[in-house]
Amino acid sequence: MDDKTRTELEAAAFRRLVQHLRERTDVQNIDLMNLAGFCRNCLSKWYRAAAEEKGVTLSDPEAREIVYGMPYEEWKAKHQKEASGEQKKAFAETHKH
Repeated sequence: MDDKTRTELEAAAFRRLVQHLRERTDVQNIDLMNLAGFCRNCLSKWYRAAAEEKGVTLSDPEAREIVYGMPYEEWKAKHQKEASGEQKKAFAETHKH
């Protein structure tokens, strides 16, 4: 497989992942962190870092809007729920250093 095709496939997979995360508003970021070790915010930070490597400046809010499909504050107001004690405990246990 040539590099151009690989990049196109990776981009398509990324777009599908972002679309999936936008559709699954029932899945909270803390659940993603507890199960997979990353969340929507991580993905937006990786996107911003990749942009910066290419000389493209993006703010955190701009990168988050790309991932969330709306301003982050709007997404939080519509979809984010208060984390349960169990979720917070699992997060603390899986993110010990």
